Amino acid sequence: MDHNLRDASEQGNIDALYSLIAIDPKVLDKIDEIPFVETPLHIAAAEGQTQFAMEMMMLKPSFARKLSPNGFTPVLLAMHNNQTQLVRELLAVHKDLVCAQGRGGMNPLHYAVKTGNLLLLGTFLGVCLKSIEDVTSLSETAMHIALKNEMLHAFQLLVGWLRWAVFKNAAFWGKRMLNWLDLDGNSVLHIAASKNEPQASFFHCVLY
Repeated sequence: MDHNLRDASEQGNIDALYSLIAIDPKVLDKIDEIPFVETPLHIAAAEGQTQFAMEMMMLKPSFARKLSPNGFTPVLLAMHNNQTQLVRELLAVHKDLVCAQGRGGMNPLHYAVKTGNLLLLGTFLGVCLKSIEDVTSLSETAMHIALKNEMLHAFQLLVGWLRWAVFKNAAFWGKRMLNWLDLDGNSVLHIAASKNEPQASFFHCVLY
């Protein structure tokens, strides 16, 4: 990426962005042609430059699903850098970004579960509940991730949404996720039992 564009993205300088576009109207198109690339949106997301990121979303919405060479979407990078407000602003434009999977098949909901960020987890479930159906490249559901990382509050929040949320085939998906096996052949209840058997019994009662 041109260093002037990188600087503009890091600093959130929208005027500089348009000056660069005036010099080379295809400057953003050239970046978009690359399958795996760090876009100006990735940089702005990591730096918390919300206004610049929203401008970039308007100009190049395709950047929002681009994977960087390290396998991260702009939303995932923002989460890694604790840019919570920027994450919310991006989702306000495109709710389905909650389902955009990056490295390891992780989507933003998976990452919120892994880190125990209940505020973002609740936001993600509210804007795109179907993201709970996604599995990682290790065939892990969000519930697997919660228990493997001992994020019990996140697990309970997921259970609550699956139990009470009104969407088509909710009961079917709840049972399917409980019985889903990761690549090691473990279901959610297997993992709970390996961590602490009394907890496994509690979860079994809650879920059924």
